Amino acid sequence: MNKSQSLSSEQRSKTILSIVLGIICVIYVLPVLTVVLNSFKVNTYVKTDTFAIPRGEMWAGFQNFIKGMTFGNYPFWKSVLYSTSITILSTAMILLFTSMAAWYIARVNSVVCKGIYFLCVFSMVVPFQMVMFTLSKTADKLHLNTPWSIPIVYLGFGAGLAIFMFVGFVKSIPLEIEEAASIDGCGPLRTFFLVVFPMLKPTMISVGILEIMWVWNDYLLPYLVLDINKYRTIPIHIQYLKGSYGTVDLGATMALILLSIIPVIIFYLACQKHIIKGVAAGAVKG
Repeated sequence: MNKSQSLSSEQRSKTILSIVLGIICVIYVLPVLTVVLNSFKVNTYVKTDTFAIPRGEMWAGFQNFIKGMTFGNYPFWKSVLYSTSITILSTAMILLFTSMAAWYIARVNSVVCKGIYFLCVFSMVVPFQMVMFTLSKTADKLHLNTPWSIPIVYLGFGAGLAIFMFVGFVKSIPLEIEEAASIDGCGPLRTFFLVVFPMLKPTMISVGILEIMWVWNDYLLPYLVLDINKYRTIPIHIQYLKGSYGTVDLGATMALILLSIIPVIIFYLACQKHIIKGVAAGAVKG
């Protein structure tokens, strides 16, 4: 086979791969596009003309958004406030505590630390459904059923992935840097916050983005733990868009779903390069 034939074969392979990846992208984008289209349709046309472009009598304008935000006796802005508070507090706690724990696990070579590490990794494969009923009872007994205390529960569930990624990155940091800081008079806390913590930035951003997307979109854990008559996150608020006899206004539902996913999509697109860097740094190095 000559050089021209080899290049032609390589180009065909790249073309086929591009077509396959393009089809996969369309499959993944189609649900989001469907939500966008139906959020501007009159409710009666959402079921009958799901994939049609809204125009003419189908066009509802922004009425679905207004109806979704004013539906019932529970204000939508409260749901936004609770979702934002839970997401920020949970992510901050996960980043702070798991990074400190990962640094200790990576630097202290003991049986106990190895056991804790493997338990954290094992927690990543345990399905939430196995522990959800026990968890809800425990959260009630420990008064972890408010938006200000549920981040502690999220800390427990998010620690596995975070510690796994942080430990991998910490092992790639030369130990001599920390020894030099210790010689200069830094204690363990100062060494971590002044030397190690700034170096964790790639993995910190990656873990933060993944945790934010998980907590913001989570429905089951808040539904089981929180008192939904007092505290409703955005996914729970959307689930309660029901009228008499259980009828659901699909147009208003699609509108609120669109509002809930727009911040996450913008945030992800702005930070996606950090996700790739962070995952590579935490899972490949060390």
